[in-house]
Amino acid sequence: MYLVDTPYGSAPPPVWERPEPQPRAAPVALSRAKIAATAIGLADSHGLDGVSVRKIANELGVGPMRLYDYVTNRSELLDLMVDAVYAEIAVTGPESGWRATLVAIAHRTRTAALDHEWFADLLGSRPHLGPNALAVGEATAAALSSAPGLDGVESLQQALGVLNAFLIGALRAEITERQVARATGTDEAAWQSALGPYLTRMLETGRYPTVARLVHDGAHLEPEQTFHRNLTTVLDGITTSRP
Repeated sequence: MYLVDTPYGSAPPPVWERPEPQPRAAPVALSRAKIAATAIGLADSHGLDGVSVRKIANELGVGPMRLYDYVTNRSELLDLMVDAVYAEIAVTGPESGWRATLVAIAHRTRTAALDHEWFADLLGSRPHLGPNALAVGEATAAALSSAPGLDGVESLQQALGVLNAFLIGALRAEITERQVARATGTDEAAWQSALGPYLTRMLETGRYPTVARLVHDGAHLEPEQTFHRNLTTVLDGITTSRP
């Protein structure tokens, strides 16, 4: 691709602002959406390490060089993949209030991340500026700006930071646990069977009374219930009146 003077200097414009190449019927009609969907399928099955231009081209039945008419590098490919997932997260209809909107976005983000585990690896790693990502960001920021206790841009920035940190941490932790369970063949029941006696002996020493309380008296919820409860705690904390 030749570099020309643009609003971005001598760099090419972002992939979302470049027109699609002229379609060619032979041997296969391509589009950025089709390339992204194929890449997502590979990533869903094999992780991000399983995604390459060669493998995408092989899936599509075209030569690898044809893909470079649509994306200039791997970063642009990842941008397209991420934005396609954000299309699944975008709230399609109005919700009844700021909290309902944020809860809907958070749960849709969790569902998308569980469907596309590689997505969690890219959360927080770089700005997501595609049109669908911006739409989700706008809906999130607009809802938070209506929350009680937030007064001004600084408060909104802090609240967004807290909410995003929760989402990234919660999703990465849940997905990592799933991946480890698959890789080792050890699920929660097997782990409890193997380490339960040891933990019981340690707690009976009396040296870890608070941990013992959490183990014996704490709620043991399903992952979705845990996510929702912790999300509620975060939203309650965000809207607590500031001194």
